[in-house]
Amino acid sequence: MKKTFLVLAISAAAMAALPVFAQDSQTSPAAGGGNFQPSQPIGSGNWFINGSVGQAHMRVGPYDGHPTTYALNGGYRWKVGQDLGLGVEVGYNDLGNFRLKNVFNSNDVNLTSQRQALRGWTAGANGKINVWQGLYVSGRTGIYGWKGDGYSNQDINRHHLDRVDYFAGAGVGYDFSEHFGLGLAYDYYHAKKDHIGLSTDTASLTAEYRF
Repeated sequence: MKKTFLVLAISAAAMAALPVFAQDSQTSPAAGGGNFQPSQPIGSGNWFINGSVGQAHMRVGPYDGHPTTYALNGGYRWKVGQDLGLGVEVGYNDLGNFRLKNVFNSNDVNLTSQRQALRGWTAGANGKINVWQGLYVSGRTGIYGWKGDGYSNQDINRHHLDRVDYFAGAGVGYDFSEHFGLGLAYDYYHAKKDHIGLSTDTASLTAEYRF
């Protein structure tokens, strides 16, 4: 519960701080200038797509690990200030059901399935502000339609579960140009049903391309 409130607070603070940063950047010619000049006027926006690879912390019954996570998102972000963007997004993630074997040895590389982690669709809102020369902070939150497998207390049988819950996250990164940026993000995915908790938090590297 404490982790849930923490990530929601971080995400809310990042989203709430965006208009403040945007106002400062508009009143100060040196703030948020970046190393490139936007080709689009203030008030316009762009479509974007981003992919993430990271690591999760999860505990499902007897399984306690840090599997590799994958996510793909896309959406549209409006420019509502000189350096401020607010948008909507949809995406899909897998929080540890698959992993690559033999990447660092001479055996054949293959993808294995474990089916012990969450996977599902996300839909929500996001915000982003360029705070200084391409450096940005971001926040996102929304609903999470997940599927997962878990164990209830003192139950040796694995249960197949699905539900719509929520997610929230915050991040920092750097835009190398108008179209491309890299960032680090922390996200929390709440998942609980029938007294079985599958909630997972992730730390990931994200690459974004804007059209």
